[in-house]
Amino acid sequence: MPALLSPRLLLLPLTRAVMARRLEGAGFVCPLPTPDGMQDVYFPPEWPGDALPLLPALLADLNAGQGEMDGTFIAVHRGNLTALGQLGVLGGVNGQGEQQIGYGLTPEARGRGYATEAVGALVAHLHAAGVVTVTAQTATSNPASSRVVQKLGFRLVGSGHSDQDGPLSLWAHT
Repeated sequence: MPALLSPRLLLLPLTRAVMARRLEGAGFVCPLPTPDGMQDVYFPPEWPGDALPLLPALLADLNAGQGEMDGTFIAVHRGNLTALGQLGVLGGVNGQGEQQIGYGLTPEARGRGYATEAVGALVAHLHAAGVVTVTAQTATSNPASSRVVQKLGFRLVGSGHSDQDGPLSLWAHT
């Protein structure tokens, strides 16, 4: 899967090597293919944030010869090659052409427009690949996440609830 680009970010595919290295410990450097060739990317100790408990299952879901997670990206700052977060698709495209996404940034990267930039690049990529509607869920307790999708033109289409996040707002982008 190719990298996605935005003005300040590289969205690099999440690889088996990165997940395995992160599960070994926090704060590391890993060489990754970028549009400029192999480059060392720094992963701060807090990366990937709330997604850390998911890494063992993601790693286990990879087929033996599969080196990266389809549709899942590492948000990397283009200037200093530091991983700022992770984003990607959740499950497959449904029968109505809908694809759900999720995203999260390290605490230091929040509030700087990186989430809007990264999610915008992912949404554009998914629509270009034929996804009719991109959906997202945001916790009502996280208004910053709701602002991200609102800035990108998502519309509020419903509400829900999860055991982990509590009340949710459901969003769609066509």
